[in-house]
Amino acid sequence: MSYYLPYVFLSFVYLQLPHGLPPTSVDLETEVEKRFLRDPAWLPIHDTDARDVHVDSLLHCSSSPLHSGISVVRDPTTGMLLDFTEVLLGDTGISAKNSMSLQRPPNPNPSESLRGSNTNYPFLPVTYIFPFTSGLLTVPPGLKVGMDFSDKGLWTPARRISHSKIMGINMELVSPLLLSTGCWNIAVETCFHSATRALVRSGTDVGRLGLARTTKPGEGHEVKKRWAIPVDITSPCDDFYKRIPNPAFKYPFELDMFQKQAVLRLEAHESVFVAAHTSAGKTVVAEYAIALSQKHMTRTIYTSPIKALSNQKFRDFKTTFGDVGLLTGDVQLSPEASCLIMTTEILRSMLYNGSEVIRDLEWVIFDEVHYINDAERGVVWEEVLIMLPDHVSIILLSATVPNAVEFSEWIGRIKKKHIYVISTAKRPVPLEHYLYTGNSTKTQKEMFLLLDPTGNFQTKGYYSAIDAKKERTSKHAQSFGTKNASQKTTPNQDRAVWLSLLHFLSQRQQTPVVAFTFSRTRCDDNARSLASMDLTSSVEKSEIHSFFQKSLSRLRGGDRQLPQILLMRDLLKRGIAVHHSGILPILKEVIEMLFSRGLVKVLFATETFAMGVNMPARTVVFDSIRKHDGTGFRNLLPGEYIQMAGRAGRRGLDATGTVIILCKSGVHDMGDLHVMMLGKPTVLQSQFRLTYTMILNLLRVEALRVTDMMRRSFSESHRDTQAHEQQIGQLKQTLSSLPPLDTEGQLSDLLPYYYTVTELRITAEALQCAVLGSVNGLKALSVGRVVVVNNKQHFNALGVLLQVCVCVCVCVCLSVPTYKLKLQDVSAITVKTLKVIPDRIIDNYNKRQQPRFRLDPPGQAISTATQELLRLAEANPGGVVTLDAVNDLQLKSVDVVEGTMRLRLLQDSLKDFNCIHSPTFSEQFLRVQERMSVQEELDKLLFLISDQSLSLLPEYHQRIKVLQSLQYVDSSGAVQLKGRVACQISSHELLLTELLFENALSPLAPEESAALLSCLVFQQKTQVEPHITNTLQEGIERVLAVAQRIGELQSDCGITQTAEEFVGQFKFGLTEVVYCWARGMPFAEIAQLTDVQEGTVVRCIQRLDEVLKEVRQAARIVGDSVLGSKMEKASLAIRRDIVFTASLYTH
Repeated sequence: MSYYLPYVFLSFVYLQLPHGLPPTSVDLETEVEKRFLRDPAWLPIHDTDARDVHVDSLLHCSSSPLHSGISVVRDPTTGMLLDFTEVLLGDTGISAKNSMSLQRPPNPNPSESLRGSNTNYPFLPVTYIFPFTSGLLTVPPGLKVGMDFSDKGLWTPARRISHSKIMGINMELVSPLLLSTGCWNIAVETCFHSATRALVRSGTDVGRLGLARTTKPGEGHEVKKRWAIPVDITSPCDDFYKRIPNPAFKYPFELDMFQKQAVLRLEAHESVFVAAHTSAGKTVVAEYAIALSQKHMTRTIYTSPIKALSNQKFRDFKTTFGDVGLLTGDVQLSPEASCLIMTTEILRSMLYNGSEVIRDLEWVIFDEVHYINDAERGVVWEEVLIMLPDHVSIILLSATVPNAVEFSEWIGRIKKKHIYVISTAKRPVPLEHYLYTGNSTKTQKEMFLLLDPTGNFQTKGYYSAIDAKKERTSKHAQSFGTKNASQKTTPNQDRAVWLSLLHFLSQRQQTPVVAFTFSRTRCDDNARSLASMDLTSSVEKSEIHSFFQKSLSRLRGGDRQLPQILLMRDLLKRGIAVHHSGILPILKEVIEMLFSRGLVKVLFATETFAMGVNMPARTVVFDSIRKHDGTGFRNLLPGEYIQMAGRAGRRGLDATGTVIILCKSGVHDMGDLHVMMLGKPTVLQSQFRLTYTMILNLLRVEALRVTDMMRRSFSESHRDTQAHEQQIGQLKQTLSSLPPLDTEGQLSDLLPYYYTVTELRITAEALQCAVLGSVNGLKALSVGRVVVVNNKQHFNALGVLLQVCVCVCVCVCLSVPTYKLKLQDVSAITVKTLKVIPDRIIDNYNKRQQPRFRLDPPGQAISTATQELLRLAEANPGGVVTLDAVNDLQLKSVDVVEGTMRLRLLQDSLKDFNCIHSPTFSEQFLRVQERMSVQEELDKLLFLISDQSLSLLPEYHQRIKVLQSLQYVDSSGAVQLKGRVACQISSHELLLTELLFENALSPLAPEESAALLSCLVFQQKTQVEPHITNTLQEGIERVLAVAQRIGELQSDCGITQTAEEFVGQFKFGLTEVVYCWARGMPFAEIAQLTDVQEGTVVRCIQRLDEVLKEVRQAARIVGDSVLGSKMEKASLAIRRDIVFTASLYTH
């Protein structure tokens, strides 16, 4: 019984306690062992069931890469296999993480093969092969002695031998010093003058010493290598089909001459620049390149400036070739295709990130190259052109530009390959330009021809238009020209003009019409005002309705009832449409497709419709010739007008295209119209600028330098480094051949004397410029004033002024009786004046210029003036006293006073030199001057090819300072973690990276994060104040605080952008819209929250999705998986419904 007693007692206690027994302490060691060592769920990486020990595995190591391989030896004539030989392999152990070579093995990660990775090295651009030896350390850090890398003549690389070197032609020395003496004191000049005379007496060639005018760089006989080769498209190409018996692509029509020439160059694997008018057939060149790459089993990349154009080209090329892919910010279709279509920004990213696509790339086609003039995005084209590897050929398609050869020369020089420039000004459909003056009974069916198809300006038509317009004005308003042209018209007047014009064009079967209107609001208003106009038949209405319904069937029911869609459906049924950035993307595509079918009769569009979209019309109408360019109103530039007017005329359908300019309130000025229609198109200009992303991407690869990128930009295309290096070699050779200087004994201070005289000359020149630029100085240049003249004809000659114009003086000099001078030829103004009769002297001089009086002696007035000057010179052998800038001319500025004092000090110091007493002073001084002139020219050329002469170098140092302050790079320029994160971000990289590292996005919900980041993509002004949560408001304040800090740091480092300007670029007008959209609100409701147009909202949300992807990738680099998943949720929340509906062109 006693054995069972404890158990009975415990059972009794357990039954009595309401909650059972109290907790007892368990063995902690047992609990830990059970939970953390025996439970596989806690340690899933360990196989606790069977843990076999393999000691041999500790001795195993991976095999090293092979250093040799087997090569086949064949008979060169028969090709028969003869032997095998072992060859050493280079570049072993390289990868995308340590090498820029194309020989590196392909990236094994499939997700990185397409777009690359920001940890990859880019492939080596051809432009970076040559400057490898620059910047090499000769002495290791911490050591006193190092290695000398200079050429000792033991080995010389193979170089192209220029014709001038074969012929033995040497460039002459530059920079004459003795004649460009400017305003020297006459006593000082005597030293040089006497030295020159001594050399002339001794028979020395003064010109050889640089004392006369010498050949400037570029004036020599050496033929400069040209990279851009203009192609003559007027010469016949009769043997085209013999030269290309089996073309890669056959066209169902005969090619134009410029197209044939381009195809011939493509077959030879040459790069081309094709400049032609809109609709001339430039796409034929792109199509042939794509066909060639498919034939060669290589790849082609087609880049466009805008996403909409990429989508359209995808549809066109997909229909033609089939194997075509598309890469945009939010779409990736068939990335393995042989032809990839993308925006230029994506190609830039692929180049920086070492994409594997670049290996197989044969062609890159740049469409709409004139977009390089875009201030914001033009830099992308330059970066891509510089970063492309050597094996890639380039095709550039552009509208007609005046400097196509210059642009191609730059590309050819940086890529070391010829660029064939094929340009044609011929239009496939000639244009007729008219003025339309109003809606009166007389003129509503009359247009006035202003420019005929041959390009002749018709002044008769212009004056007829003025007369017709005057009949409509009151007597008070009758005036010639443009006084009324700038007055605004009322909506009713606009409506009347459009109704009368469109009725007139419809009756003449001159539809479809594109009406270019440079205001989105006015586009909408003009379309709405035509409520009474119906331009379509019942069959066309049915076709429009069917296509419209089918296209929008992919939208949700609520999205189909959006006000913009309902309005556009009503307009389209009547043959009217609107096309601008405020229209929903899917609606724009519907309108473009209906327009290409000829079902849209009148399209009110902004300038963007003319960008690359091949949709010609019968007629183009300009609502106005003035536009707002972001800073103010101005007339259309010739290039803009030509681009838009070129939409008129359909090839194969119209004999001529019609362009009409509306004159609503008055006829435009004839000069403005002439410049706009016949002026030169805008030249291609560099928009190269430094960005933090570019700097960081280049700094992370040791072999690439930012200064090399700057040097090869189009903005620095004037630098001919190769020619400069040739001249440097010649100057060094000349310098080494000069006799040594004698600086012993009395001549020991010869070099200091030379430097003092040189400083004296420079100081005097600067002082004389200040004198001649002042009012008192010009007053002193009165008739009869004696001056000292120095130029090519005169050396310290005295002259007397006869007449003073704005920048020309007429004077009598001792050597030439009467002579016209420029102001800069006057090196000093003396205190002396002479009495002269200027009119008599000038008349006598002009008379003796005639052939029959040329041998007559000078007149009495000239002889008297010359004798007076001669007497004055003899009376003052040390030089005539000159006017003092401070005391006599009363110039009191700091620069003038300091310059005068310095001049006197230098003049006094010349007496203390011993070298001037040496008997060989003249000869030795000329030797010094000869050597120094060569040295100065050499130094100038060395500066021109150095980094110090780069225009953007100061800004580069400022931006490096900013990056170092924010710890993106260290003091040696190595990219740190923050810098690697910033490389992942395409725009506003500093702000986003700082927000990321300050955990500013961590406390926000996914929808709040998306709303906050909308400030990076929204750039418009809005009048509606958003209603947002407190958390979001705090986030906005934090973003502004970070932006303010970055802006102030940039200002402190010297960057010109102020902190206010930096902060002002972030606009939060769409925060409420994006927040509600991410929370699931229908699009129709969020459209009511803002005054921003629907199309702009959609575009901003689409760009926001790209930003969220970049932040997600950056968060993963940092290791913040929580933020990464939050960004992914935010991206999923906004990717829905009408905003991310697939393009009609891609499905």
